[in-house]
Amino acid sequence: MADKNRQPYKPINRRNYSSSSSSSHSNYTKPRRPNYPHHSNPNSDRSAITSSNSSRNYTDNDNQDFPTLVGTFPFMCPVEERERRERLRDLAVFERLHGDPARTSPTLAVKKFCRTISSKDVKASDVRPVPVLEETLDYLLSLLHSSDRSFEVVHDFIFDRIRSIRQDLSMQNVVSDQVIRMYERMVKFHIISYYNLRRSGGTQDTASMSHLNLEQLMKVLTTLFNLYEAHRAAHSMCQNEAEFYSFYLLLHLGSHNQGEPLSLWLRRIPSGILKSKEICFARALLRCYRLGNYRRFINITEKEASFLQNCLIEPYINEARVLALSCISYGGYKLQPYPLVYLSKLLMLKESDVESLCIDCGLEISDGETGKGLISTKELVIVKQSRGFQKYYPIHSERIERLFAEMSDV
Repeated sequence: MADKNRQPYKPINRRNYSSSSSSSHSNYTKPRRPNYPHHSNPNSDRSAITSSNSSRNYTDNDNQDFPTLVGTFPFMCPVEERERRERLRDLAVFERLHGDPARTSPTLAVKKFCRTISSKDVKASDVRPVPVLEETLDYLLSLLHSSDRSFEVVHDFIFDRIRSIRQDLSMQNVVSDQVIRMYERMVKFHIISYYNLRRSGGTQDTASMSHLNLEQLMKVLTTLFNLYEAHRAAHSMCQNEAEFYSFYLLLHLGSHNQGEPLSLWLRRIPSGILKSKEICFARALLRCYRLGNYRRFINITEKEASFLQNCLIEPYINEARVLALSCISYGGYKLQPYPLVYLSKLLMLKESDVESLCIDCGLEISDGETGKGLISTKELVIVKQSRGFQKYYPIHSERIERLFAEMSDV
């Protein structure tokens, strides 16, 4: 069952909690909300926000119609919602008590995301305070590594419940180190999902999940940057700012029309962050990608990318490799095949993977006395066959392999 071999969630005692929560909340400051540019994916779903005096679609940065409050509910899911979902048998597999679709418990049920919220019905007793939200996030992220379900099933559950956490956080309008750490962990979840969903297969459901995940990743990053700015104004720079700003830059690798907006965005970044190794790495990678410098693109990824940065870069490694094959195939000699052993070093692939990639791209391989080689076609454009272009061959690098083996929890 979903709850076997799992440590039960321990809710915060309401009597011990309420006074400390109220006092700590008074020290929080309301974040300013600069207009950071959104990711301009031409296929992104920019749903209009419908407003009225009583209800509206909710986003992280759109909570001005709700009175700022301090949540008081000490469990992961309000009692009324839990009982209603039991009656309707609306329980995710991770919420079912002993597998029963009509029974759950306070240690399993997690508040669902509600797209439309009525401002007059919002009560502090239905909103979880920050410490409870953090424990809920801990519980959700523990499912990433402890579940025997497919990643798509795990992701779908965590994805929805994290949106609910963000909803409760925004209602309380809190800025603190604790909240910033929570948003950083949410970003990590979405990046790891970005990586895993691409490897889960090319089904329509997975593609839809990946699209929605990327959309929410950009929203979480935007909110996190607002929190960073508010924290800098009141205190100082956060430790991980440069790393998370670099993620935003790397998400623009495939955006060909982002030059001017991205340059304006960079002007708003503090100089200390702009000079950081993380931002310098991301900007160098963007330059290499746009200039078609495939050799340097692959090399600096292998030498400098962190695990999470590599998760974002991976889709574009294939593009760099295909560009390299195209250039070599066009510029080579038909009577002198380019040795695969050299291509292996250039593309940072195992030799067997180089051969598979060439075949996937419709290129011919010779098998001579000195070994296998790529035959020049004198054609500038390689036909990107769907199977070959979607399949990813990992970078053959001890450092990258070690990063993935030592992948830290979110």
